[in-house]
Amino acid sequence: MAGIWDDVLDDQLVVDEIIQVAIDAALLQGAVIRTEEQPNTSEVVNYYPFALLPSPVPKALFHQARAVHPDFNLLVDLVSQDYMFLQDTLASTAKVNDFIDQLFKIYKHVLKEGIAQIVFLGLNRSDYMFHCEADGTTVLKQIEINTICAGFGAMASRTTEVYRHVLNVLGKSKEALKLLPNNPVKAIANAFAKAWELYGSKRAVVMILVGNVQMFALDHRRLEHKLWKRDIHMIHRTFKDLSKRASLDEDRRLYIDGNEVAVVYFRTGYLPEDYREQDWKARLLIERSKAIKCPDVATQLAGTKKIQQELSRPGILERFLHGKPESIARIRATFAGLYSLDEGEEGDQNAAMAIRNPERFVLKTQREGGGNNMYGDKIKQVLENSRKPTEWRSCTLMDKLTPYPIRNYLLKAGGDLKLKECITELGISGVYVRQGTDMILNEQVGHILRTKATEQVVGGVEEFMDMPYLVNSYKCLTHPESGMYPGTEQVQYGTRHGEQPSIQFFSEFKN
Repeated sequence: MAGIWDDVLDDQLVVDEIIQVAIDAALLQGAVIRTEEQPNTSEVVNYYPFALLPSPVPKALFHQARAVHPDFNLLVDLVSQDYMFLQDTLASTAKVNDFIDQLFKIYKHVLKEGIAQIVFLGLNRSDYMFHCEADGTTVLKQIEINTICAGFGAMASRTTEVYRHVLNVLGKSKEALKLLPNNPVKAIANAFAKAWELYGSKRAVVMILVGNVQMFALDHRRLEHKLWKRDIHMIHRTFKDLSKRASLDEDRRLYIDGNEVAVVYFRTGYLPEDYREQDWKARLLIERSKAIKCPDVATQLAGTKKIQQELSRPGILERFLHGKPESIARIRATFAGLYSLDEGEEGDQNAAMAIRNPERFVLKTQREGGGNNMYGDKIKQVLENSRKPTEWRSCTLMDKLTPYPIRNYLLKAGGDLKLKECITELGISGVYVRQGTDMILNEQVGHILRTKATEQVVGGVEEFMDMPYLVNSYKCLTHPESGMYPGTEQVQYGTRHGEQPSIQFFSEFKN
């Protein structure tokens, strides 16, 4: 089994030395995270889990993912403004999913009262895999789009220098120079500052809404520091704080502890367990206010798997992006197969299809945060044996993607240091700011590459920060239906005008 960094990975003495170099580089760059044992304090931190060496990513697919992101930003924003589409698409889900039902009730309440918010701020992350097709080509396919708590922008900003240092120490200075600059948090801060400015009150603050467990607090502390440098104050509050001390004035301006709130940034609120009864009341208070929500409840609903499924149907993109055929083509090219499980003939047929061939699909719940998907025999078990069919009617069925595997070491404090077969997932971050009907800002702002061991794909959620190393081509040798993992035929990079590639390799991965 061969690969791009084999000269390093197959030399244990080099690996042992460079692992410590990499860990120290991560600590020096501030790529740190609070510990699971003490998630609410920064007195004890450790390096954020990461892959030892940057992973090969097809250059064309990387740029394809970046190019399509403003289209997805626009699509999400337009969907969030279409009440009838959200209602028609989510009605069946809301009947059997209490969480979606509660969010939709808040949405309807706000619409009935009248939306006070004028400026809208979106921070989205679209996640992709590099899927191996039956003909050997590698294509970009979207897994999901995250419209709430789309994190890791600050952490991704710290990884480039870590990998550059590692490659330099390995004597790979030319390769180190090819790593792309990546600073999502700077552009995200610019978008927050623009929204805050359009709100129109220099006394108002940005409020980040956090959960009771704040293991990832250091990720958004970098955003906070950038806003403070612009003299924009950020405060941290919980739903419980708002339940006790928040209020609206006669103009529906939101206040807490004497602070007028211009922007509410949700870093919690995407899971049912994030809410108690009084927390739902606090969420309603926020949504009724004039404050800029990132996201507002309609945008959170627009990011559900059910909406993603409906958008993949023929003719639906044209409803929102009429007159934009290039945007439609770019978006549609990233769609994987998505299938409804709603009550009725279509849902029954799709469920039967999944029961016959469960290994071909992923069963997705309407939940965020990872670890909520079902695979293989678990799909068959759920669809056949559930006492209440309504338990899975709110789920979405999706074609199972098969990305090419690579080899790498996955570094985590206290983890085992073994060479593992891994797959990668590319996230593209983007922001938009809309005032009334005018789109003020719409751009992709950076990327996040995350890697996991193939042994963790089914049921596991542990992901490691990574860095894309762009290559010119990546062709799969085999297809998953052949019983083998897809591999690579040849990767070439650093070539132009007929020059010989600086590195090329041939890989084959087997079960």
